[in-house]
This record gives sequence, C-alpha cells and structure tokens, in this order.
Amino acid sequence: MRHPASLPIARLWFSLGISGFLLAACSDSMTDTTAAAERPPVAVSVQTVAPGELLETIDVVGTLSSRFEGTVKAEYSGTIREVYVTEWVRVTKGTLLARFDTREIEAAVKSAAAARKQAEVATTRTERELQRMERLRSAGLATQQNLDDARSAVDAAAAQLDAVRAQEEMVRTRLSKGDVRAPMDGVVASRSVNPGDFIENMGSPHPMFTIVDNRHLELTVSLPSSRIGEVRLDQPLSFTTDAVPGRTFEGRVSFINPAADETSRTVRVVALVENPDDALRSGLFVKGVIVTRERSGVLSVPKGALLQWDPVAGSGVVYVIAGDRAGRREVTTGSTSTDSVEIVSGLAGGDAVVTRGAFNLRDGDRVTVAAESGA
Repeated sequence: MRHPASLPIARLWFSLGISGFLLAACSDSMTDTTAAAERPPVAVSVQTVAPGELLETIDVVGTLSSRFEGTVKAEYSGTIREVYVTEWVRVTKGTLLARFDTREIEAAVKSAAAARKQAEVATTRTERELQRMERLRSAGLATQQNLDDARSAVDAAAAQLDAVRAQEEMVRTRLSKGDVRAPMDGVVASRSVNPGDFIENMGSPHPMFTIVDNRHLELTVSLPSSRIGEVRLDQPLSFTTDAVPGRTFEGRVSFINPAADETSRTVRVVALVENPDDALRSGLFVKGVIVTRERSGVLSVPKGALLQWDPVAGSGVVYVIAGDRAGRREVTTGSTSTDSVEIVSGLAGGDAVVTRGAFNLRDGDRVTVAAESGA
C-alpha cells in the first residue's frame, strides 16, 4: 500500500512534466515560425500582362515529300547502249538519259519507208490509169466496167498507201522510244541501268531512273478529328526541321481529307511548301503549327507561367507579384498559340505574372525580380 504522503509529490512531478512538454512545444512552434519568416526571397522572372494579339495554332508533325516525282521505265525490251547521266544531277524535261540498241528498229524503219514509196508509186500508176480510162470512155473506146475497175484500183492503192504509212509511223515511233528522256525537270534520285543491261518493258517493277523535283514539296500531317473544324484551305503552316537548324519554313494548307481514319480517328491534311533554294529534301521529318485564327485584345501568358495547367478543363495556376510578395492565383484558360495561352479570367491588365521560378514558390513568399520579360 502506497503511503499517503507520497501523493502530493507525484502530483507535483506530473504537473512539472506537462509544463515542460508545453514549453517545448511552444519553443518548437516559435522556431518554425522564425524559420518561415527567415525564408530567403526567391529569384523570379516576371511579365506584365497586357492585351495583345494571339495566334491560335494547332501543333503538327509530319513528313515532306516531293509533289512531282517521276519513275522512268522502258516501253519495250532491249539492250542499253549508252547511259548519259549519273545520280544526283539536275535535268530538264526532255534531257536524254539513256539510249537502247536500236539497230533492228532502224532497219525496220528503212523497210517501212521503202514499202511506203512502193505504195506511192502504185497509187500514182492507178490514178494515171483512171485518167486514161476516163478519156477512152468519153471516146467510146472503153466500157463502163473498165472505168469502174480503174476507180476500184485507185481506191485499193490509196488504202494500201495509208496502211504502209501507218506501219512506217509505228516503227518510227518505236525508234524514238529507243531514246529515254526525262519526263520532267528535277534531280536524278536513282539510276539502276548501265550500258549492256537488258531491260524489260513497262511490266518490270524496277524503274530505270527516278527523278525528283524538290522545288515543290508537300507536307502531310494528321490532325485529331476534334480539331479539324478549325482548319481551312490556304491557312499558313510554319515548321522547322533538325536537318536545317535555325530556319523556319512556311507552307499553305492545300488539301483536307474529307474522311477520317477509322483506326486513329485522325484526318490527313496536306500543305504545299515552296523550296526555291533547295534547302529541304523529300522524306524529312518536321515539326510545326497551323495558324487557325488571329485575334487582338487578348490577355495571354507564356505557357511556362502556368502551373497545374489542364488544357482540356481550361484551368491553371499562376503566381502574381504584389510588392515583394508572390500570390497564388487560379485562372481560366482558353485558346493556345505556339508559346502563349489565353487567360479568360483570373488576371487583369497590368498584373505581373511569374514566368520563371514559379515552381519554387509558395503563397506569400518574398521574391526578388531577376528579370522582366517583354509583354
């Protein structure tokens, strides 16, 4: 059994313990408050919000291809006698690329020419005979049957002459195809023939030459079907490619596929790109934007200024500077451009928005402005 005299002593120690705990807790709280008050200023960059122009855009990626590209094949089978061009040389329409061995066809042309001359002589003979028969008939020295036979002979000779002329034209055309010429202006991208090669006719899957005209290119991109309503013909499309660093190129929307892809639910869009200095090449991968609309008097901030940005919901968070303090502010977002986002509500003209350093901020933090961006 505990002695009664020990109870006051126990209560005293219990009271002292609680007091010590409360003093320690207060001390810790004061320490935290002091530490928070002593948090050093955060260096930030700011931009003053002001109404301005906003280019609404759609980000795209795609591949360039030549608008005009030709493959050259043989129109008949034969042996190559000469090849006059190499790869990567520029040619114009009609440039002689190669020549077949046409000795057999040349002989056929001579034979057809001789046959034509014989037919012309025969036609002349029958015409003279008809004239003679007409005179005899007038004098009563020939029958009507003789005259009709002479006229039939003229018709037959004329038909024969037409046939041999057509035959001659056919073999001359065949001879002309022994010269393989460029069908268009461009650059020889590939050559697969050499002198002595036997080449099959058009049925062969392998072309003799491929000619590419890179002065006129097409950029093919795929857009989500939800955005296709914003795209119109002749809208500008600007893009860059790693193959030509430091340059931005321009194109114009020229074709919008009327049907969406059933698998990806995207719509193919083609833009025409002029390439007069030959800086671009067919097959290059590019990144760009289609400018869908231009608006003025719009409040916007750089994309880097937004925290917790949800483009679908149209919400985000920015930090606004007032004096030397940063305040957290929720905003409603709208359309986007390449670098900026429209602010529908939550900001006013003249507000100083943090564009760099916002991820290090907490509401109410002191700041020092390291740089101020242009509006």
